[in-house]
Amino acid sequence: MSKFKIRIILKTYKLFLFLTILNLINFPRPKKRGSPTMGGEKMAELKTEEIYQALNERLEKQGYHLIGNHSSVKKCYWNHAAMAEHRFCYKSKFYGIESHRCIQLSVSNHWCWNACMHCWRLRPQDVGLEWNETNMPYNDDPKFIVENAIKEYRRIMSGYKGRKGTDLKMYQEAMNPKHVAISLTGEATLYPRLGELIKEFHNRGISTFLVTRGIRPDILANLDEEPSQLYISLEAWDKESYDLFNKPLVPRGWELTLETLEMLPSFSSTTVYRITVVKGFNDNDEAIKGFAKLIRLGLPNYVEVKAYMYVGASKGRLTRENMPNYDEVKEVAKKISNESSYPIVSESAPSRVVLLSKMEKPIRYGNGMPMGWNSIEEEESPGEYDDEP
Repeated sequence: MSKFKIRIILKTYKLFLFLTILNLINFPRPKKRGSPTMGGEKMAELKTEEIYQALNERLEKQGYHLIGNHSSVKKCYWNHAAMAEHRFCYKSKFYGIESHRCIQLSVSNHWCWNACMHCWRLRPQDVGLEWNETNMPYNDDPKFIVENAIKEYRRIMSGYKGRKGTDLKMYQEAMNPKHVAISLTGEATLYPRLGELIKEFHNRGISTFLVTRGIRPDILANLDEEPSQLYISLEAWDKESYDLFNKPLVPRGWELTLETLEMLPSFSSTTVYRITVVKGFNDNDEAIKGFAKLIRLGLPNYVEVKAYMYVGASKGRLTRENMPNYDEVKEVAKKISNESSYPIVSESAPSRVVLLSKMEKPIRYGNGMPMGWNSIEEEESPGEYDDEP
């Protein structure tokens, strides 16, 4: 048994003991408010709507701006870095994204078909509540979601008006977003009107970047409109590693993922594998050869090799030691490059990410970092989550 598996078993056991003790405590019920809290009510006493309300309250405390029944927008680290410090996201360097004009959107706040160990999404065992994570019981109108996503993004960015050091031109541009990353939390392909949503954004001149685990090939194959760029997130390289780390909540999770990868070459949009490097799990030779095999299967336009970040609910499942530094990520990227024949074309140390591609030049979706792959970043500049405790 690998050291990684042993650490996971011990971590899971400690969490089980904690929740067992927690459930033995007789918590008082709230008296002033009818809505539930994340405290100690017995799960059986909470109705489904109350559970979702409690989860939404937790999201709001974390800075999420809720939209309707199942969506949300949150300020990205790079939204602030762009406005306050004139530093930009790696997607600006790789794909021309304008960081101060990019909405970070979820259309599936609490639902997914996986229980990935590195994910920051709240799960039942994280909060002592139970809900059906695989079935999203809501289906808000796409136009409503798009209009309110733009509205909430403008509300978020409005705080930079008049702020010392704010570039007035950048502020005005921020009020007119040009990109949306449909990711953030949950599995976006559980929203049945995803294609309509993408089309609504495109009709407003907003490019779309859809991030998915690839577990719904049926949805991706039947989108009314493809996204500008399609991301498939990968941490596992075969069924055994997938079942261990990504923990599918539905049958045939790995097989469904492979179906998605097989059909990627049929997409007219650009396609990306985002391989999240988890130190001690998928940075070994077996994993690297497995990733190269998956790359040959899906033939993505780009491969991002990016560090796992020790944030959110993942802190209860993994350790800080599982978060690789940039040099470690680059070493893994070099090995994947050698195995897959995808050359390294760019990198971003602040984001701990390396880009592989067989393309001679990038397809750009905005005016961010005009020098593109060759843009120079400050070597000592802070990166994503560097201030995390």
